[in-house]
Amino acid sequence: MTEQVIIAGFGGQGIMSIGQMLTYAGMIEDKNVSWLPSYGPEMRGGTANCNVTVSDDMVGSPIVTEASAVLVLNKPSLDKFESFVREKGLLIVNSSLIDKKTTRNDIRTYYIPANEIAAELGNDKIANMVMLGAYIELTKVVAVDSVLEALKKVLGESKAGLIPINRQALERGAACVN
Repeated sequence: MTEQVIIAGFGGQGIMSIGQMLTYAGMIEDKNVSWLPSYGPEMRGGTANCNVTVSDDMVGSPIVTEASAVLVLNKPSLDKFESFVREKGLLIVNSSLIDKKTTRNDIRTYYIPANEIAAELGNDKIANMVMLGAYIELTKVVAVDSVLEALKKVLGESKAGLIPINRQALERGAACVN
């Protein structure tokens, strides 16, 4: 099993955080991983994306050019990374912020209202976790419990109180693709 994913959006959406969580979760499960962040020149509000590979085999390069999956949280990211999804790959779109539909019919596409779900749960900052929940449900790349354990590493032990709402966000994202 090898999953190569591109996660993209704008700064402040937690793009790097979910990439790190996915990477740490893979490490917790003794998988081989890589995480390669890429930031635009702006800080918050600028472009952000990361390449994550989680594999049972050795990872040769952290750069993902043909993704098994792409998660896009804003329209510019869809425009830029839709073509990176390999044939029969997976595209997960945050339909809260992207009203455009994919033009490809050779991939599986899911539209997730991540921002609306996050607002329903009472925390706008967890839309990224909704998207991650959909991805994990579709690929089974790592277990949800491993992601929640990784959350402590990414956000720090002081934020452990956020685990219940993040679990809810992951579950709601998973429910969108069932």
